[in-house]
Amino acid sequence: MYSEAKAMPNIGKEERMILESAHLDVKPGQENAFEVAFSEARSIIASMPGFVSLELHRCIETANRYLLLVHWRTMEDHTVGFRTSPEYQRWKALLHRFYDPFPTVEHYERRFAV
Repeated sequence: MYSEAKAMPNIGKEERMILESAHLDVKPGQENAFEVAFSEARSIIASMPGFVSLELHRCIETANRYLLLVHWRTMEDHTVGFRTSPEYQRWKALLHRFYDPFPTVEHYERRFAV
């Protein structure tokens, strides 16, 4: 049986994380090449200060669509620390050529968990 969902406002600041969400539409027919490039790129992002974890999911209904979920300690770890770094330029060179259209990236904070 599932435990009751609990609101998260009392979590200490040191325990809060930001979830980055990106829907990635990869050019049809390039899914395998994208996954090979991503397997290299993941070590780049994992080396960044403030990085916690990531998951890449492939859509069942639309084979060229992926969902990237990245946990960061703070939003600035992503938007400033990663995106303004030389490492981001390597990430971009490896992955951005696969996207059409360019992904929408949003940031979330957890409100409830079960």
